[in-house]
Amino acid sequence: MSQLMILSMLIFFGLSVPVAVAIGLASLGGISVAGLPWLVMAQQLYAALDKYPLVAIPFFILAGNLMETGGISERMVDFAKSLVGGVQGGLACTCVLTCMIFAAVAGSSVATTFAVGAILIPAMIRHGYPAPFAASLQASAAELGVIIPPSIPMILFAVSTDTSTGELFIAGVMPGVLIGLSLMLYVWLYARRHGLGKHDGEGRLSLWPSLRRAWLALLMPAIILGGIYGGVFTPTEASVVAVVYAMLVGRFVYGRLALRDLSGALNRTVVSTAVIMFVIANAGVFSFLLNRAGIPDALGQGLAKLFDDKLTFLVGVNAALFIIGMFIETSASVVVLAPLLLPVAVQFGIDPVHFGIIMVVNLALGMITPPFGVNLFAACAVAKVPLERLIRPLLPFVGVVIACLMVITYWPGLSLGLRDLVYAR
Repeated sequence: MSQLMILSMLIFFGLSVPVAVAIGLASLGGISVAGLPWLVMAQQLYAALDKYPLVAIPFFILAGNLMETGGISERMVDFAKSLVGGVQGGLACTCVLTCMIFAAVAGSSVATTFAVGAILIPAMIRHGYPAPFAASLQASAAELGVIIPPSIPMILFAVSTDTSTGELFIAGVMPGVLIGLSLMLYVWLYARRHGLGKHDGEGRLSLWPSLRRAWLALLMPAIILGGIYGGVFTPTEASVVAVVYAMLVGRFVYGRLALRDLSGALNRTVVSTAVIMFVIANAGVFSFLLNRAGIPDALGQGLAKLFDDKLTFLVGVNAALFIIGMFIETSASVVVLAPLLLPVAVQFGIDPVHFGIIMVVNLALGMITPPFGVNLFAACAVAKVPLERLIRPLLPFVGVVIACLMVITYWPGLSLGLRDLVYAR
């Protein structure tokens, strides 16, 4: 049964059937072969979605859309530019820093791409940066949206493996900072080498005026993350706080969020949420059937024989996840693979939270690698350039993230140090 399910799913992928539909059809085939009643499909679809932490997903997506519409992201850009925009290549560094700040609220890389890219991609092009480079940078920096907490893939990993969402969130902070600083270092060196961004400081506000203009926007991630780690509210409750804060500031303080804008933000949120939830529901059925067939235990025994120690296991897992992430959507990959791989990782002495960070960072690379990189499509839409023109400038960014992934993988303290500090109280 399991071989038929996996084979049929791969065939559907090859026929360009949407990921969620392919997983669902493969699951239907597995139910039929196993002789189970069709009611199992409905039961498991419901069971996969009947999990309280999943409530956070639509609210974090809505918060990101409201930030974009209500002018919060624009003020974040101005503040980031006041910090790093004065150096050569400062506008490119501003793109990365803004994505880091925006990621601390939105939890979605696609939302980060549109919200920040709509402002900074045209600005970089006006300042002489090649459009493919600007789009590649934005797509790569927006990946931080799922690494720096809050993060939707981390929520999915937590739900799928019964891991603490709060611990995953705090463990993602330092890896996100490492990737962000590495990207800024690369674009600064690139700008100096190619003579770009010599006039990036023009029109830049000084620190104090930009801070006065943006302090309410910057207070938003402080409230969200501070509330989570301070025990004021749970990560799920934090998503609702983010929405309320974005609505109040965008509507009554900045005056940018009209009722007609709210309708558009809600529409985009419903579409994005429906896509993610449809993937989760079908992946839940698929995982149920694989577990029923004993695949996790068989996989664990097979991997234990294939790899002798933790180091080689991590090399193999990273290579496999990188390839999988290129072809399968991140949410589906997390929901299907996390319950299968985590027990094996634990056998090798890997902390579940550390493995969750490795998995999320690795699969996030799929968002910036062809052929199905969603960030690439979003950045291309904003920059109005075809995808094939992004390949060459994109490769160094992928290389930077892979180098950071190796550090994250083999230095557990980077992820777990802050977690242990916070949760040792």
